Amino acid sequence: MRKSVGFTLIELMIVVAIVGVLAMIAVPSYSKYVERGQRANAQQVMTNIASRQQQYLLDARQYTATVGTGGLGLGADGWTCAATCTNARYTITVAVDNAATPPTFAITGAPTAVQAADGMLTYNSLGQKTRMVGGVDRGW
Repeated sequence: MRKSVGFTLIELMIVVAIVGVLAMIAVPSYSKYVERGQRANAQQVMTNIASRQQQYLLDARQYTATVGTGGLGLGADGWTCAATCTNARYTITVAVDNAATPPTFAITGAPTAVQAADGMLTYNSLGQKTRMVGGVDRGW
């Protein structure tokens, strides 16, 4: 008689349970990691817009609300920029007040439904940056 070699059903079920527990821990952590990465991408685009706004002010003596062609001429990988910049996770808009002395601008990064829990990003001409989540500034 030969002895059977292999795994028992109990051993396989234990392995499946362990893999399930690890997946329950890893998936939320990975989702948060992706959210932070997408937020950093939006913040980079907003910082780039602010930098270009300062150059535009020096050239035209006013700010522009147009991010793409005909304004700042910004283009970023993964972003569609015209009057605003959008991707699957954020819509970035610029509001300007050229009647103020000195002129001012405010850049807003509104999250889409996929990124909604991450909060609203803002950056203004004074260099103030906020990330509002549930009415509380969670820091940029």
